[in-house]
Amino acid sequence: MSEDIRSFRELEVWQKAMALAMDVYRESVRFPASERYALTDDVRRTSRSVPSNVAEAWRRRRYPAAFAGKLSEAEGGAAGTQSHLEICLRCGYLTAPTAKKLDDAYEDVLSMLVKMAPSPEKRAKRARREESD
Repeated sequence: MSEDIRSFRELEVWQKAMALAMDVYRESVRFPASERYALTDDVRRTSRSVPSNVAEAWRRRRYPAAFAGKLSEAEGGAAGTQSHLEICLRCGYLTAPTAKKLDDAYEDVLSMLVKMAPSPEKRAKRARREESD
């Protein structure tokens, strides 16, 4: 397994989750100052938790329960971010197309996390092969 992927940074799901966290940050810069310690902080925090938990899961992959637990936390962070993004949309802080794009991207990340959970070794090898194709 470690011959195929040496770092969590090589995982496609981590790369997508990190890119999404940065997208959320860029969008949230425009939120009202009154939301700085509320919604802005919440959506940024949950978006950052997704790649962070994927990274932690990867380092715990030898321990199935710990691995699954961290991936479950990543799923929770992704769903939490989707909920915060919906609030941002309803408050008028995001446009409908931007909110949909972000929500759809989080659905993709969630799908990847669900598929990865049962077998970290298999997913790592498959991800590496797909990158080389």
